[in-house]
Amino acid sequence: MANSDHLKQNKTILQCLTDHSIASPSISSVTFFPTDPSFTSTLQSYIRNLRFTSTTTPKPLFIVVPSHVSHIQASIICCKTHGLEMRIRSCGHDYDGLSYVSKAPFMIIDLFNLRSVIVDNGTAWVESGATLGELFYAISQKSKTHGFPAGVCPTVGVGGHFSGGGYGNMMRKFGLSVDNVIDAKLVDVNGNVLDRESMGEDLFWAIKGGGGASFGIIISWKIKLVSVPEIVTVFKIEKTLEQGVTDIVHKWQYIADKVDPNLFIRVVLLPVNKKHLQSIKAKFIGLFLGKGQELSSLMNEAFPELGLSFDQCIEMSWIESILFWSNYPKGTSLDVLLDRQPQQEKYLKKKSDYVQEPISKENLEGIWNKMIELKRPALTLNPYGGKMSEISEFETPFPHRAGNIYKIQYSVTWKDDGVEATGRSLDQIRKLYGYMTPYVSKSPRSSYLNYRDVDIGINENGNASYSEGVIWGRKYFKGNFERLVQVKSKVDPGNFFRYEQSIPCLGSWKSITAE
Repeated sequence: MANSDHLKQNKTILQCLTDHSIASPSISSVTFFPTDPSFTSTLQSYIRNLRFTSTTTPKPLFIVVPSHVSHIQASIICCKTHGLEMRIRSCGHDYDGLSYVSKAPFMIIDLFNLRSVIVDNGTAWVESGATLGELFYAISQKSKTHGFPAGVCPTVGVGGHFSGGGYGNMMRKFGLSVDNVIDAKLVDVNGNVLDRESMGEDLFWAIKGGGGASFGIIISWKIKLVSVPEIVTVFKIEKTLEQGVTDIVHKWQYIADKVDPNLFIRVVLLPVNKKHLQSIKAKFIGLFLGKGQELSSLMNEAFPELGLSFDQCIEMSWIESILFWSNYPKGTSLDVLLDRQPQQEKYLKKKSDYVQEPISKENLEGIWNKMIELKRPALTLNPYGGKMSEISEFETPFPHRAGNIYKIQYSVTWKDDGVEATGRSLDQIRKLYGYMTPYVSKSPRSSYLNYRDVDIGINENGNASYSEGVIWGRKYFKGNFERLVQVKSKVDPGNFFRYEQSIPCLGSWKSITAE
């Protein structure tokens, strides 16, 4: 009986989709129900966190992989008709799986077929299902002196990356990805296809860092490319506690956000737990938009403690530096940027923080001891300053601008399936996050939207009240949260586009303020 009911429901939904889509190929050819042989592979092909591949993870009632805008429009209509939630996935890097998991009955719009990149005269139109690797590759085929400020993981999808802000190793020079977005095309709750002019500046502002999935389905983005030199320089240096890592990291805090904005130095901190050695290893990874000799002179003056020699400066093109930052050996073909699958999948959890005052050497040593005690979580420190400090925190929904020295990403990964391994790993990263409380931003303790973290608060099945949403909303957006609520209330008053951390509507805000 249950099987029969499911088959009837599938038939009804498919008929609804067909009735409201006029595209060729037909929407039935890009719609997958659990009874279809390709359903599981389609669902799992863009799950980047193995935590959400378990049999207990809620599954969608169906998946639509649109190849035409009418497939998206039909899906919106039929989800409204059948009372279903919609999850919108570009390439599945949402750390907590919110782009493809829900506790309520739901379907997935999977955008991976919409991935064209058209580069033309210093700008590009890029569809949301494209990866950053595909975007970078397309730029490199047209120009040796253009690039784009975005993330260093080539398999990340453009749609989620841009709509959450999009930071990368050129942000100190050029700002975030969204600081260089000049137009977009979006399907709204009524099925209208809007560009910047027709959506208006408020909605255009909201999707540039406010999380697009609260407001509609963003099909594509027009970006302004940036000028890069034909030769850039990269380096990677490792240091341990025994080699003075505490002093070096301490000094890094004082120069990383103030040094020449052409230079970006990331620090990755890892606990070392061997039988006869418990220590901390730091990897200093740099990108300099210039030649090695200039970088060497700059580092000798600003950061001699690191000990960077000219021999350790590696010159290459900007597009080759993408491969370097993705840990590919020098000489690897650029074609790897077109590979949409990561080199390996993991069970993982991430969190984030912002540091606004340098941490003392004594307190850094306390952090190292805590990391060694916990054994697993790693910290990645990404410097701010430069262009990031010049742009107002109200310019886009992303508010983390002037006043931040660096951002911390907490990361824990594990290989074992099961409740025990997951619980142990989550406990480790939460303990480290708790330990860091005195050293990070306060009121609010800020977080980065694209390092999705449901620990900081969720809406119950997406049906957010203002009082529920403001708990996590101010952490991501600070004073921009209220404006996002106003835009959401105007463009999606029925709260159709909702999920566990979607922007709530003003109706619920009014009821709270009235009380």
